[in-house]
Amino acid sequence: MVAVSFFGITNDLNYLQYISHSFHGETKYGSLREYFSVIVNIADFVYIKAMNNPITKHNMQLLQELASKNGPLCVGLDTDPSYLPESVLKNFANPAQAVLAYNREIIRRVAADNSACCFKIQIAYYEAMGLEGLKVYAETLKLVRETGLIAISDIKRGDIGATSDAYARAHFTGDFETDIITINPYMGFDTLKPFTKYAAPELGSKCAFVLLCTSNPGMVDIEHQELKSGGLLLEKVGNEIARTNEELKETYKAIYGDQTCGAIGAVVGATQEKDARWIRDKYPQTFFLIPGYGAQGGAAAICRTLLEKAGGAVNSSRGILCAWKKDEELSAKTEAGTLCLADIADSAARASLLSKKDLLG
Repeated sequence: MVAVSFFGITNDLNYLQYISHSFHGETKYGSLREYFSVIVNIADFVYIKAMNNPITKHNMQLLQELASKNGPLCVGLDTDPSYLPESVLKNFANPAQAVLAYNREIIRRVAADNSACCFKIQIAYYEAMGLEGLKVYAETLKLVRETGLIAISDIKRGDIGATSDAYARAHFTGDFETDIITINPYMGFDTLKPFTKYAAPELGSKCAFVLLCTSNPGMVDIEHQELKSGGLLLEKVGNEIARTNEELKETYKAIYGDQTCGAIGAVVGATQEKDARWIRDKYPQTFFLIPGYGAQGGAAAICRTLLEKAGGAVNSSRGILCAWKKDEELSAKTEAGTLCLADIADSAARASLLSKKDLLG
């Protein structure tokens, strides 16, 4: 790895990696090991993104490369206050502040351990906490992006052109700026264009995951419906994703011409075993966001099928956020009601490492 200039200091990444595993003191950012591991992540991100150009790769390509480097785990920060024990909640002025503290500690630990390639933040949990919750949402996005890992905002937006354009501005710029969003195609493909235009380098190389084959049982009501013209509805959506990616690649071929995945990805659940193989084979250049692993019952074997070819990121939310509830190391404290924030964050970090190992087989 070559040396990179960051924050005005030139550091060899191998040296940073060495000192990140050698120091065990404390700073206001946490342990020195965690601190330097985060610097390595950021420096890698800067190296990947700015070797020859201010922007040489779109965010989906960066995510694909981070998944190859750190493993395919996506940590879902769908953090509901009910996921925290009362012994932790009581130490904060309100539930939103407790959620922010928990998110911060998980982000710090996961970035230090290199156990995930990205974080997915489901906006609904933050909206449910009102204005204070949206402040926590914005701060959580900032914390993720500061690590050099990818932030995926799970917003599932989709509406008529002008409204979608406003949604795109809201989530690709300003207080809620993120790297990648999720979008819903079921009002028509014209509703996707206000989002996909942000894949342009001059607009930040932002990307999106389009709902394709979701992890909920009710997906068969719509996504699996057969069309009179032949094929399933989800195939029509998948074909449009592939077409859009080809169009974007051609438009920006001078910059994105050598990318190994499209700027527009697809949401493909790990709960539909019968669909995994043919969907992966049909869309080999599409990077997948894979929900359903863990608490929703999706098996690692299904995930590994979906991770072939262009690859993907496998989301686990409750399996990590609520890991402390099944953590034998914490059973005595759980029973006594004495769990602290560090306890549950450490448990989440252990669960992340175990999930990474499980997914990699």
